[in-house]
Amino acid sequence: MGMWQRLKRVGRSFVGFFVSSMEDPEMILEQNMRDLNDQIPKMNQSIAMVRANVTLLEKDLAKYKNEVADLTSKIKAAIQADRDDIAATYAIQLQQLKSHLHQTEGQLEAAQAAYEKSLDVKKGFIREKDRKIREAQQALQDHRRAQWQSKVADTLESFEVVGLDATHDEMIRKIEEKTAMNEARMEMALDSIDHQGMQIEEDAEKIRAQELVKQFKLQMGSEQAPALSGQAAVDSVEEEPTKTIGKKVEVE
Repeated sequence: MGMWQRLKRVGRSFVGFFVSSMEDPEMILEQNMRDLNDQIPKMNQSIAMVRANVTLLEKDLAKYKNEVADLTSKIKAAIQADRDDIAATYAIQLQQLKSHLHQTEGQLEAAQAAYEKSLDVKKGFIREKDRKIREAQQALQDHRRAQWQSKVADTLESFEVVGLDATHDEMIRKIEEKTAMNEARMEMALDSIDHQGMQIEEDAEKIRAQELVKQFKLQMGSEQAPALSGQAAVDSVEEEPTKTIGKKVEVE
């Protein structure tokens, strides 16, 4: 028995979960509003039937009243004509007719009361229907707004920076590492250049240039002085580069 009860509870739970998952509040509320509106024509039809009964009873009552009046006049005429036998017959018919008349009056009062009550029921139903429809419309509006807010929240959550922090930090770190590596390579490249040697070479070039200028000046001066022999002038010009080269070696 215990196992059977447990199975029944599991079955009810499964059915309840299935029904709950199938229920869509928006669709149910919309169907409820349609059902409420659909009841109005049915109610109008019922009220029309009650009203028709009142109309029929009113016609019957009017007919009975006319018949009562007609029989009453006939009874009076028979009495005046000394025809009590005819008056007695009419009197019996009048008594039966009045019984029907009183019965119809009661039925008519009940039908009129039922008709008035049906109108009140309709008014109350319409009032309640309108209230429920307004509530349903407000609930649907809130539900759709909540759905929209949920979509907006999903969109905003997709832009959350927390989810990007790992990638963001990793990329920043890689760029910083690459930048540091390039800076280190630049420093190593600069350190590998013999700046002092380059400066010495540059200074040596400047000295050599100055010596060449001096040689040209000396040559130009010797041309203005008494001309030397051709062989002496050549020797003089050839000796100067040798001195320049000697100086350059000393600097180095």
